[in-house]
Amino acid sequence: MTDDDDLTFLPRIDNQLCFAVYATEHAFARAYKPLLSQLGLTYPQYLVMMALWEHRTLSVNAIGTRLGLDSGTLSPLLKRLETTGYIARRRAQDDERRVEITLTPRGREIKSDAETIARSIAAKTGCTAEEARDLHARLNTLRQNLLAAEGEQSG
Repeated sequence: MTDDDDLTFLPRIDNQLCFAVYATEHAFARAYKPLLSQLGLTYPQYLVMMALWEHRTLSVNAIGTRLGLDSGTLSPLLKRLETTGYIARRRAQDDERRVEITLTPRGREIKSDAETIARSIAAKTGCTAEEARDLHARLNTLRQNLLAAEGEQSG
């Protein structure tokens, strides 16, 4: 029996789906970083901007829910976006407890740059449009299954 045989019962990192997803996330972050830095954005800030390009105005809670970010992470991120002039924060007129986030003209302006970034990243993946759609759907199913299992454990 070799030393390798003694370890066969241990999970191998190369066989772990979670590691493949984790390593891929890091590869995406490295691919995005130089492109987003041209706009002065981090990846989480880019996600907020994408949500706002879709909806123009969202509450802080809606952004947090949409992106899966807690207020401790979201608040400083929004503050930096406001400092760069991409967003504005204001209290909702119908409920002063709710803070609404809107795009500024400068924030709307960079949408075309972001579209260029999205095309660049899509090309870097090497996936066809069909492969990307399939992978996207499978990852969403995986995430939903994991969230459902989490709910079963806590319930």
